[in-house]
Amino acid sequence: MQRRALLGAGVGQFIEFYDFALYGILSVTLAYHFFPASSTTAGLLMLFATYGISFFIRPVGGLFFGSLGDRYGRRVVLTASILLIGLATGTIGLLPTVEHWGVAATVALVFCRLLQGFSAGGESVGSPTFAFEHAPKDRRGFFITVTIAATALPAVFASLFVMLLQGGLSEEAFLSWGWRIPFLVAVPLSLLGLWIRARTEESPAYLKMVSETEEKVSQSSPLKEAFALNGRKIFQVIMIMGFTAMGFYFLSGYFIPYVQTAGNLSGVQALAINAVAMTLYTVALPMWGILGDRIGRRKMLIGGALAVAITIIPAFMLVTSGNVWLALLGQVIFVLTITSYGGGCYAFFIEVFDTRTRMTSAAFSYNVGYAIFGGTAPFIGTLLVDRSGVGYAPAFYILALAVAVLLTIWLTKVPETKGLND
Repeated sequence: MQRRALLGAGVGQFIEFYDFALYGILSVTLAYHFFPASSTTAGLLMLFATYGISFFIRPVGGLFFGSLGDRYGRRVVLTASILLIGLATGTIGLLPTVEHWGVAATVALVFCRLLQGFSAGGESVGSPTFAFEHAPKDRRGFFITVTIAATALPAVFASLFVMLLQGGLSEEAFLSWGWRIPFLVAVPLSLLGLWIRARTEESPAYLKMVSETEEKVSQSSPLKEAFALNGRKIFQVIMIMGFTAMGFYFLSGYFIPYVQTAGNLSGVQALAINAVAMTLYTVALPMWGILGDRIGRRKMLIGGALAVAITIIPAFMLVTSGNVWLALLGQVIFVLTITSYGGGCYAFFIEVFDTRTRMTSAAFSYNVGYAIFGGTAPFIGTLLVDRSGVGYAPAFYILALAVAVLLTIWLTKVPETKGLND
């Protein structure tokens, strides 16, 4: 049953991040069809602004689905969120472009992105919570990081899928209609995910909490309780998860156009390098999760943030060097350091909250962090390079955030959560 729960959690993460990865991978194409501008950079800035907007509705979705999960169970959230995100992504593949609909096409794309963000607000925490509550107490870090590692596989799958389409179609055919195919594939993927999740059972921790609670859980107010009891913890999770969100979306949503524009590599080279980096992310994250189960979450957070701070500038200099192998090395360095941080943060943000308000508290704080730091990462990265003229300028932004996280851990006394709460 634990393996089935892990698969059910992982498949939702795969589909959610497949949808989000496509937006970054096909950013240049989408900018051409939906955000025509005087220059490629201007079009990308408008596209990435929309990319960021979708993240700012995620906390709303997080509060909605989180409260739903705390009152009616985790499986309700897992079912609703996977259907909604599949519908939104499939619709993008059917949208007319500005050539046919004018500004209405841009508005429709933005609406679909908002719908994706709303559903992702529930999926992004529902799956890790489900995995956590099925996991043995001494393997929580591993279970959660395996689930989260599924967020990197979609970027690899989407990159390879797009590469195959670009290789098999003429440039004109891909630009005309071929780009739609990856978005339409999200529909059958969502139905497959729904079938897998229908075969899982409700979280044991949630069932135990329901049986031990005198008040009817469906009539409780997890939203009110979450903010009344968990104010400091919510702030800590916003900062701690915001940093890993920034790192992940630099990797999956920004590096592909970034190495083309700042590193002067071809689109195929950029996709191939990123596919290798995201594959490494998938393998490395659970390994760091195992270490986190042994030495604790706090040590992983501090060590990972320090590793990023020390290596980030040379890593980005390699990424923008213009050499394929050096660009790959730079991404590998970034992957290894940001996943070492992930070995602590992904267990921490679930573990720090108790079962009764876990999904509401975690969903809100996680998604606020992702909105502020993850959703804005591609836009800020593009803007910094454009305004400074320095290819590795985004590294200084990441360095500043690493310092901010270390200060948060120290000043707010972030606790060790290993083994806490069911």
